[in-house]
Amino acid sequence: MDVWQRDKLTGDWGGARTETSKRGLDISLNYIGETLGMLAGGFRQGADYEHRFELSFDTDLDKLLGWSGASAHTTFYQIGHANGLPAANYVGSIADPSNIEAQPATRLFTAWFQKNFFDDKVSVRLGQIAADDEFLISPTASNLIASTFGYATVLAANQLQGGPVYPLATPGIRLQLKPTEEIAILSAVFSGAPAGAGCTTLPQWCNPYGTTFSTSGGALWMEELQYGINQAKDAKGMPGIYKLGGWYATTGFADLHFGLSAAGTTVSLASAASAFPLMHQGNWGIYGVADQMIWRARKGPQSLNVFFRAGTSPADRNLVASYVDGGLGLKAPLPGRDDDVLTFGIAYSKISQDAAALDLDTQMSTGSFFPVRDKEIVLELDYSLQLAPWWTFQADIQQIIHPGGNVPDPLNPAQTIRDAFVVGGRSSIKF
Repeated sequence: MDVWQRDKLTGDWGGARTETSKRGLDISLNYIGETLGMLAGGFRQGADYEHRFELSFDTDLDKLLGWSGASAHTTFYQIGHANGLPAANYVGSIADPSNIEAQPATRLFTAWFQKNFFDDKVSVRLGQIAADDEFLISPTASNLIASTFGYATVLAANQLQGGPVYPLATPGIRLQLKPTEEIAILSAVFSGAPAGAGCTTLPQWCNPYGTTFSTSGGALWMEELQYGINQAKDAKGMPGIYKLGGWYATTGFADLHFGLSAAGTTVSLASAASAFPLMHQGNWGIYGVADQMIWRARKGPQSLNVFFRAGTSPADRNLVASYVDGGLGLKAPLPGRDDDVLTFGIAYSKISQDAAALDLDTQMSTGSFFPVRDKEIVLELDYSLQLAPWWTFQADIQQIIHPGGNVPDPLNPAQTIRDAFVVGGRSSIKF
C-alpha cells in the first residue's frame, strides 16, 4: 500500500500488527510536535518547540483469555521542550495555550481494567484513570489546542492540584450505565490529590513519573448525564450530544478572601493580622455541554457544528466562579479538502468576586498599585489540515485577554500582564 494511503505511517509491520490485534493486543504510537510563539503581549516574547510521544496498549481480554467483556488499557508519555520553557511561561494565563504542555518527563499516565456487562449496558473501569478522558468533552471543542477547550478552566483551576487530568491521572473507579442507546450515565470517584499529600510546589514535580498512585486529598466525585441524538451512521437527522454534570470534592479548601487572626477573629487575608485562611469543608461545581450539527451539505462532506459549555462553582473558595465557552466547527471548508476542519472558539472565565475583593483590600493596605482580577478570555482559530490518514497539521492563532485574570506582570509589577497574541503550528503523526 502507498505510504500516503496507510492508516499508520509504519504500516502493518509485516503483518505483525494485524496478528497481535487478532490475539487481543493493539499497540499505538503517536507523536505530537508543536511550535508556539508569543508574538506580542504576555510578559515576555519568545517561542518554544514541545513534543509528546504516546505509547498505548489496548488489550481485549476476551480474545486473549476468553474473558468476555473485559479489557485493559495503559498509556505512557515522553514529554519534552526544546528550550525548557513551555508557552505558558511566556503568557502567564490560567488556561494553558497548549493542551499537551507539561513538564519534561517520561511518565505513566493511565492504567486501567474495564469489565462490561449486560450487552455493554453496564461498564466498570478501575485503576489509574483520568477525568478528561470521559467527562466534560465536546467533540467540536476538542479540535482546538488551548487547554480550556478540553478540561475547562472552571474545573481545572478549581479542583485540588488541577484535578485528575493530563498529565496526572489518579486511582479511581468509574461506572457507566446505558439504559438506552441515546442515554448514558457516568459516575466516578477519584483520589482527590493527584500529586500526593504534602505537595506545596508544582504537582508534576511532586509526582514526576506518574507512579505516586495517590490516595490522599479526600475523594473527588463526578457525575455526568449524557444524551446523544442521531449518533448512528445511517441516522437521517443531524447528530448532537448534550451533557449535564457536576463534581464534589470532600477535602478542605481555603477561603480566597478571609482568614483568622492569632486572636481568632475574622480578617482579610490582606491584613497583617491574618495568620491563616478560613477553611471550607468540601467544594463543588456544576456544568453543561451542548454540541450539535446545525448544517450539512446535501451532497458532499461539508457540515457545521456548534458547541456551548458553561459551569459555576462557589466564589468563596474557587478562583474561577463561572465559565462559558462556545464556538463553531466547519468540516471540509475548502473544495477537495474533505477531512480538513476549521474551528473557532471563545472561552470566558469569570474570576471569583472574593478573589477580587482580596485585591481591593491589598490596594488599600499597601497604598500602591495592585490590579483587581476580573476575567480571562481566550479566542482561538484553528485550521486542521489532514495531509494523510496518519498525519494532521494544525495552524493555530490565539488571543488571550487579561492573562491570569488581570494580574501584575512578574517582570514589571508596576503594570499588569498585557493581552497575549500566540501563533503556532502542530503536527500529529500516528506511527
